[in-house]
Amino acid sequence: MLLPVQAISAQSRDDVKKSTDIVMFLPGAMGVATALIKGDSKGLLQLAESEATSVAAAYLLKHTIRKERPDGSDMHSFPSNHAGVAFSGATFLQRRYGWKLGVPAYAVSTYVALGRVYSKRHDVWDVLAGAAIGVGSALVFTRQFAEKHNVTLAPIAWPEGGGVMFTMNL
Repeated sequence: MLLPVQAISAQSRDDVKKSTDIVMFLPGAMGVATALIKGDSKGLLQLAESEATSVAAAYLLKHTIRKERPDGSDMHSFPSNHAGVAFSGATFLQRRYGWKLGVPAYAVSTYVALGRVYSKRHDVWDVLAGAAIGVGSALVFTRQFAEKHNVTLAPIAWPEGGGVMFTMNL
């Protein structure tokens, strides 16, 4: 009788993992839709910069730190990119358009973070770090800070590889 319960539990974790693979994009998609509806091209650019920074930082850290996932599947647990992407979109929505859109986006982001822990893809520190990266990237690029300090992010390429250039006026 123990085996069916374990199978249901394992399936449930797999379902949560699959749902977080999709739902992580919802806050950002809400941001894109809102910016397009409002004709807010500046906001759309800020969202793109925030999300790109969050993803770049997460992948750089994942491939540098190489922490094993709780499920043992690979060595890319820290930080959670899913949490970073979700929280970047949520923070963008809150800072650019207010709490009316921010609260549901943060609720979705919290589900993503908790779901990644529940599905054994990350531990709590992984999702907290990912969320911090997402929030931080949106704080840098969204609204007054980015405008006040003329923050820019641009891809760069050369024959041996490429990267991202970040500039800011202090």
